[in-house]
Amino acid sequence: MIGGYARLRVQEQVRAVAFIIAYLIIFQLLILRAPLEDALALTLGGSAVVIGLALFLEGLVLGLMPLGELAGVKLPQRVGLAVILLFGLFVGLGSTLAEPAFAALRLAGRDVTPWGSPLLYVLLEQHSYTVILSIAGGVGVAVALGMLRFSLGFSLKPLVFSLIPLLLILSLIASRDPKVRSVIGLAWDSGAVTTVPLVLALGIGVSRSSGNRGEGGGFGVIMLASALPVASVLLLAMALAPSVPDPVEEEHFFSPAYRERALEVVIDEGTLLRSAFSQSSEAGRRAFFSDGRSYEETLHELGSDFALRESLLEGISFRDWVNHRASDFERRLLDEYPLENFSGEGERSGRGVFSRELQGALRAVVPISALLIALLFLLRERPRYIDEVLLGIVFALLGMTFLTSGIHFGLGPLGDMVGREIPRAYRSSERGSDRIVIDRFDPELVFESISADGEREQFFFYHRGDQPQAIPFRPEQFDPHRQRYEHRLQLPPLFGPNLTALGIALVLLFAFGLGFGSTLAEPALRALGRTVEELTVGTIRGQEVVLAVSIGVGVGIVAGVCRILFDFPLLWILGPAYLVLLLLTAVSSELMTSISWDCGGVTTGPVTVPLVLALGLGLGGELATLEGFGVLALASAFPIISVQLFGLIAQFRQGQAIAPDQEAQ
Repeated sequence: MIGGYARLRVQEQVRAVAFIIAYLIIFQLLILRAPLEDALALTLGGSAVVIGLALFLEGLVLGLMPLGELAGVKLPQRVGLAVILLFGLFVGLGSTLAEPAFAALRLAGRDVTPWGSPLLYVLLEQHSYTVILSIAGGVGVAVALGMLRFSLGFSLKPLVFSLIPLLLILSLIASRDPKVRSVIGLAWDSGAVTTVPLVLALGIGVSRSSGNRGEGGGFGVIMLASALPVASVLLLAMALAPSVPDPVEEEHFFSPAYRERALEVVIDEGTLLRSAFSQSSEAGRRAFFSDGRSYEETLHELGSDFALRESLLEGISFRDWVNHRASDFERRLLDEYPLENFSGEGERSGRGVFSRELQGALRAVVPISALLIALLFLLRERPRYIDEVLLGIVFALLGMTFLTSGIHFGLGPLGDMVGREIPRAYRSSERGSDRIVIDRFDPELVFESISADGEREQFFFYHRGDQPQAIPFRPEQFDPHRQRYEHRLQLPPLFGPNLTALGIALVLLFAFGLGFGSTLAEPALRALGRTVEELTVGTIRGQEVVLAVSIGVGVGIVAGVCRILFDFPLLWILGPAYLVLLLLTAVSSELMTSISWDCGGVTTGPVTVPLVLALGLGLGGELATLEGFGVLALASAFPIISVQLFGLIAQFRQGQAIAPDQEAQ
């Protein structure tokens, strides 16, 4: 019986996740015509995500959500309002640390450069724990404010009309400072990944117990928990901005003359050198050293010293670094080190990643569970099925471990892989994907061809597999002294320079499918849909809410990708979107207002966040933009619009259906 139940739960997650994984793989192989890198790791990572989602969702249903709802019901009956608010503050802090999607946001700093976005780099690298605490503090205050609202029974609309304009004004002020401007996307993305179903369960419990449910039905607290972290991160950035230098050119940042200021961003010279090799180009690496000889000696040490490679390349294999990040000069200098000897270097073991994620899950799940259990013990309340609750906590712990490990090996790399290849759909420049070094190359093997318009081109035949291939010959890639030719494999543009509009349309179509498919797999959204249908006694169907939200997320990700492609400020989209939301909120009912604003918070969960972040950061990195944050923020704003429009349409249809009955009576 247990086996059948477990199989059913796993099958649910397979159906939810299979579409988005298949969608990404098919797009990568058939549309982008690019190979999958490390297919075994992607497969194991996807399997871990499925198992993790099944365990984590079951753990929420059996353990954390019943504890949260029971605590919410009993608190107003036993203690005063001040204790309720204090408890809500601690639950908000703990629930933020227990959010599995938050792990993906913490990994996003690896693509931020210290010279292009120094304040953003400092926040994500030096003050990452402070950022987490500021976000958790914002969520804690939001949950306490939500508990106050449920206890006193006032409307959500005044909070919306006061908080959202305040956040927009704060973002506008931040946009005037070049240093703080780069943090706006991170701040709004932080608000998109902060909440879990536990917060919703606690809010519903307090709302039921207080007798002031009103038309909102216990919804609205997730909206607050998504809004206040935006303000906390922006305020933290403004406080740190005076102590961080302005953005500078890459070569100037690594130069000895700027060393003192650079060390304010990257802490020490070892970290600065690591950044030069893992993030910078040849110009930055040369600028770091006082003379060219020291630079070349370090390159040779990189090829011969395993410990140095582990230190400087930050998990990138030497082979990948040479193929994708080294300059032509650096590749020629490192020719004496055959790349075949370095395959597999830099890859982290699955055991190490799993152990690290287990420790993170323990730090996230155990404190919030202990807090809820201790509270119920003090209230002299005991869950009806204590064994199920404990089993649920264990499931949540294991599920979060598997889920975040799967994100590390599967969803994150897959989204980044597709994000790096997406620009080829509309950009006319080729991108090198790998290289082959041919020793004892004979120039006599080079032939010449001619086209119909008289253009000549040199080529040679190269055996790869069973059939010889005609390879273009580039004289600059031939070293006559060593008789060595370096052939660089190229992934050409998909549509050529004359069809960029078609390529851009393909990118936007892919972005919509990514958002739509990943949202359908979100466990928190499905839980919210079921809750909506139960509380509205079937007048609002959960499946319709999920569909409306998925469409909104798809449109939001399209808007976010457009922002990266055309490199315009996030506020140009975010501002008008929230102004439209304020107008829709003014004419919507209290119930649809609460539901729609909560939908914006639950859409970006453990499935959507790593994919969207990887897509945005991979696309932004390939286009050399400063940062790819902000896509998640738009993926949270547009679902609120779509759900509010859905509510207005449903309200209009109900009015039309009731009118004939009233006339007949």
